[in-house]
Amino acid sequence: MGELSTNIDPEIQEPIVPETRVHRNHPIDNIIGDPNAGVQTRHRTITENTSLYTEILDTGVMETCLHAVFMYQLEPKNVKEALTDNCWIEAMQDELSQFQKLHAWNLVELPKGFQPIGTRWVFKCKTDDRHVFVKNKARLVVHGFYQQEGLDYTEVYAPVARIEAIRLFLAYATYVGFKVYQLDVKSAFLYGKVHEEVYVTQPPGFEDPHNINKVYKLDKALYGLHQAPRAWYETLSKHLLSNGFDRGQIDSTLFIRKAGGDILLVQVYVDDIIFGSTNEGMCREFEQVMKSKFEMSNMGELSFFLGLQVSQREDGIYLHQTKYVQDILSKYKMNDSSTYGTPIPVNHGLHPDKDGKDVDSRLYRRMIGSLMYLTASRPDIMFAVCLCSRFQSQPKESHMIAVKIIFRYLKGKPRLGLWYSKQQSFDFKAYTDSDYGGCNLDRKSTCGGCQFLGDRLVSWQCKKQSTVSVSTCEAEYIAAASSCSQILWIQQQLRDYGLNFTGTPLFIDNNATMSITNNPVKHSKTKHTEIRHHFIRDCAEKHLIELVKVHTDDNLADLFTKAFDRSRFEHLVNLIGMFNPE
Repeated sequence: MGELSTNIDPEIQEPIVPETRVHRNHPIDNIIGDPNAGVQTRHRTITENTSLYTEILDTGVMETCLHAVFMYQLEPKNVKEALTDNCWIEAMQDELSQFQKLHAWNLVELPKGFQPIGTRWVFKCKTDDRHVFVKNKARLVVHGFYQQEGLDYTEVYAPVARIEAIRLFLAYATYVGFKVYQLDVKSAFLYGKVHEEVYVTQPPGFEDPHNINKVYKLDKALYGLHQAPRAWYETLSKHLLSNGFDRGQIDSTLFIRKAGGDILLVQVYVDDIIFGSTNEGMCREFEQVMKSKFEMSNMGELSFFLGLQVSQREDGIYLHQTKYVQDILSKYKMNDSSTYGTPIPVNHGLHPDKDGKDVDSRLYRRMIGSLMYLTASRPDIMFAVCLCSRFQSQPKESHMIAVKIIFRYLKGKPRLGLWYSKQQSFDFKAYTDSDYGGCNLDRKSTCGGCQFLGDRLVSWQCKKQSTVSVSTCEAEYIAAASSCSQILWIQQQLRDYGLNFTGTPLFIDNNATMSITNNPVKHSKTKHTEIRHHFIRDCAEKHLIELVKVHTDDNLADLFTKAFDRSRFEHLVNLIGMFNPE
C-alpha cells in the first residue's frame, strides 16, 4: 500500500526532508537577449529608436487607437438610448449648434391651417476605407414623406454627377497629370434657402420646456426635405458662378475655370466635391473661395468617393471597391465559400424554372442590388449581374446558386479594379456587340458596349433590348445605335474640358450592320426597325462616328453580352484595362 501511494520508482529513495534545488549557472543558449548588455530602465526602453512605442508613434497608429478609445462604436437604436451616452449627446449638440450658427430656423407659434412635419435623429458611426471608426455622426432629419406638393414644395429636381462623369474626370486627370482633391461641406443642406413656408416639430430629446407647444419655422433646408438638394445646388452654383466659374454645357454638375493655359475642374455630387487643376495655385484659390462661405469638414487628396476607393500613384490611378466587396461578402455570409474562376458558367442554363424551389425574394433582390452598386468599378461582373437581375420577380433556387457564384468569384478577386495609366494617348474609341435572342424569358437580345479614352475604360453598358430582333443584323444594329448615343454624350462632355472629338471609331464585328448604316439603299431590311434607332445613320453622315470592322476575337464588348470560359474571360478582362495589385 505504501508503494501504491506514490508514483516514484521504488528504487529511488525519497528524502524525509524535501530539498530545494536552485540552478545558479544557466546555459548561455537559454538566455534571451544579450547577457553582456546592461539593464534597461523603462525610460531608456521607450526612447530607443527600435522600441515598439516609437514605432507606434511614428506610424500614426497611436492617434488612431486613442481616437477609437473615446468613440462609441455602437449605433443607438433610438434617441432615448443615445441620450445615455456622452459621445452621442455631444454629436447631437454639434448638429444643433450648426443650426444656430447658420440661422436655420426660428421658434414660433404654429399658424392656423398648417401641420408641422415631424423630425427624428439618425445616428451613424463613420468609418474610413480601413474600417476604422473616425466619427460619431448625429443627423436631424425631417419626415419629408409628410410634405404636400404645392403646399410645402414645388420643384425638387437637383442635378447630380453621373458615375461615368466621375470616371471621365479621373481619366482626364491622369492624361493631364494633376492630382485630384476632395472636400466635404459640413451640413451642406443647411446653406440652402427654403422659399416655401415649412414648419417642423422640435428635435426629440431637445424640446424647450418653456415653449413645449411651439414649432420651428425653417429658413434653411434640412435633410429629408424634398427641396433640400435643389436648394443646396442653387446656393453652391450661384457662389461658384459669382467667382469666375463657368457651368458645363452638358453636365450641370461640372464647373470650369480657365486662366491662361491652365484649367480648374470641379465636379459636384450633392455635398461631395472633387476638384483638380493643372496649376496647384488655382486649387488653393478654390479652397479659399469655398471657405469664404462654407464650413469644410474634410479636405485632402481624393481617396474615397461615393463608395469608390481611389489610389493616386505616380504612374496612374487605381479605382476599386475592395472595402465594399469585403462588406457584402461578410453581409451575405460568403466569406467561407470556395472561389470560382468566372462570375458565371459558360453553360449556365438560366431560365424561368417554374418547377424550381422558391427562395426568399427579398434576400435575392438585396443581393442583386448590392452587386449592381459594385459594377461602378467592376465591369467584369456586369453581364452576370444583369442576367441574374432578370429573375427578381420569382427567383428560384437555381437563380440563387448563380448569384452565389458571382460572390464566389468576387471572393477570389476582391481587389480587382480599373487602372488609368498616365500615358500620352487620349484617343476616343468604342466597341459594340450584341447576342441574338439570348434572354430565355422573352427571347430578346442583349446590347453590350464600352468606351475608352486611350486605354482607360470610362463607360460600359449591358442592357436587354426593348424589342425582339428577327435577325442578328437587327440585333447588332440596335446595339450600335445604343452605343452611339453614349458616344455622343462623351463627345459633348469632353467639349467642356476643351477637347473636340469627331469621327470616333466604333468597332463592330457585323458587316451587315455597317452596310445598313453607311448605305441607305439597304432600307428594305430595316422597314420594321423602330425609327429611333436610325439616328446612327445621321451621325455617320456627319462624321461624328465611324463604323470600323473588327474581328470577333478582338471585340471587347463581347464581355458584356455572353459568358466565356476562364481563359477567354481573363483575356478580355486584361484587355479592358482591369488591374489586380496582388
